[in-house]
Amino acid sequence: EQSSWRFWQKRRLLVALLAFFGFFNCYALRVNLSVAVVAMTEPVETELENGTIIYVPEFDWSSQTKGLVLSSFFYGYLVTQLPGGWLAAKIGGNRVFAIGIGATSLLTLFTPPLAHTSTALLIAVRIVEGLFEGVTYPCIHAVWSRWAPASERARLATFAFSGSYAGTVVSMPLCSLLAHYTGWPGIFYVFGILGLVWTTIWWLVVKESPEKDPHITAAELKYIQESRGTQTVEGAQLRHPWCAMLTSPPVWAIVVAHFSENWGFYTLLTFLPTFMKAGWVSALPYLAMALVLQVAGHLSDWLLRRGTFSRTNIRKIFNCGAFLSQTIFMVAAAYSSNVVACVVFLTIAVGLGGFAWSGFSVNHLDIAPPHASVLMGLSNTVATLPGIISPPLAGAIVTDRTAEQWRIVFFISSAIYLVGAIIYGWLCSAERQPWVAECEGASFSTDGASVTTARGIDNKAMDHTEM
Repeated sequence: EQSSWRFWQKRRLLVALLAFFGFFNCYALRVNLSVAVVAMTEPVETELENGTIIYVPEFDWSSQTKGLVLSSFFYGYLVTQLPGGWLAAKIGGNRVFAIGIGATSLLTLFTPPLAHTSTALLIAVRIVEGLFEGVTYPCIHAVWSRWAPASERARLATFAFSGSYAGTVVSMPLCSLLAHYTGWPGIFYVFGILGLVWTTIWWLVVKESPEKDPHITAAELKYIQESRGTQTVEGAQLRHPWCAMLTSPPVWAIVVAHFSENWGFYTLLTFLPTFMKAGWVSALPYLAMALVLQVAGHLSDWLLRRGTFSRTNIRKIFNCGAFLSQTIFMVAAAYSSNVVACVVFLTIAVGLGGFAWSGFSVNHLDIAPPHASVLMGLSNTVATLPGIISPPLAGAIVTDRTAEQWRIVFFISSAIYLVGAIIYGWLCSAERQPWVAECEGASFSTDGASVTTARGIDNKAMDHTEM
C-alpha cells in the first residue's frame, strides 16, 4: 500500500495539484496588469534637455483609457468559453488547458514592449490573452470527466479551482514588490516565465485520461474506471445534443448559480481595495474562499460516501445554503456600524462562496460527464457577464463613497444571491440526464490488455491479469 504522503504516486492527485497551480497562474496572469497599471501611470522624475526636473507619468492615460485597458481582457475571455469546451471534448482537455495558459504566458512576456509601442497594441494583446485564457475553466471539466472518480469530484475540482483565489491573494502583493524592485515590466516577465515553466511540466506529466498514463498503478486505474465507468465517448465522435442541453432545467440551474456567485465575486474584487483602502485587508475574503473550498470539497464527498444525503440534495444544500448565508452576511455588512464589523461580514460572505462551488461547479460532471466541458463553457460565458456589468454599475452608484451608496451595492449582490438560491433549489438535479445516454452511440473499451500512449509506452496498468 502506498504511503499517504506520496501523493505523486496517486496520479489523479498529481493532476489536481498541477491543475491548482495552473489556475494560480491563470489569475496571476489576469490580475498582473491591475497592479502594474498603477506604476505605469504614476508620475516619475524626468529630466528635460535644459536640466529641469519634472514629474510626469510614463503612460499618461485618461481614466477612460485605463478602464479600457483593464477591461479588454474580458472581451476576449467571454468569446472562447463555449469553443474552448467544445475543443476540449474533441482533442482532450489536458492539451487545451496547456495551450491556453502557455499562450497567455508567452503573450505576457511581450506586454512591456508592446505597451511602449502603442496603447492600441497593448489592448489588442490583452484581448488575445483573454481569448486563450477563456478556454481554461471549460476544458478542466474535460480532464475531470476522465480523471475524477464520482466520489471525489467535488474535492478534486474545488482544490483545483482554489488555485484561482490563491493566485489572486499571492500575486497582488508580489506584483507590488516586483514593481518596486524591478520596475513594472518585471511583473510581466516573472509571471510569464512561471507560466511557461508550468505549461512544460503539465504537458509532459498530465495525460488525456488515466488509460493513457504509463505511470498509473493498476489499482488506481481500476478504481477510477469502476467509479467513472469503463466506457466513454471518443472525442472525434462525440455529438452534443444542443437543443436538449439548452432546454434542460438542471443546466439552467447551474448557469444561474454560476452567474449569482460571480456577481458578488467580481463586484467585491473590483471595489474592495477602494472600500477597505488597505490592500492586505482586501485580500482576506479571497484567502477565506481558498481555504473554505478545501473544506467544502472534502465535506461534500464525505457526505456522499456515507450516503447521508442523495447527490442532488448535497449539491442543493451546499449551493443554496451558501447563497442564503451570503445574502444574510451581505445585508449585515450593509448595516455595519464600523469598518471592522463590515470587513468580518464581507470576509465571511465571500468565503462561504467556497461551499457554493462544491454545488454548482461540479454539477456539470454529475448530469452529463461527456458534455461537462461544454456545459462549463456555457455557464462560465454567462458568469463572465458580471465582470463586465457589475463594476461599472457599482461605479455609477458609488459616486461619493457614502455608506448609503455602498449599501445599495451590497443589497444588489444580496438580492442576486437570493434569486440564485431559489432557482438552483427549484431546478437542480445531480442525476445523469436522459439526453446524455441518447448521444452515446460511440465508445471505446478499456478492457484491452494494454494501451499504447502517444509516447509509444505500453500502460502496464491496463493488464488486468496483474490485479
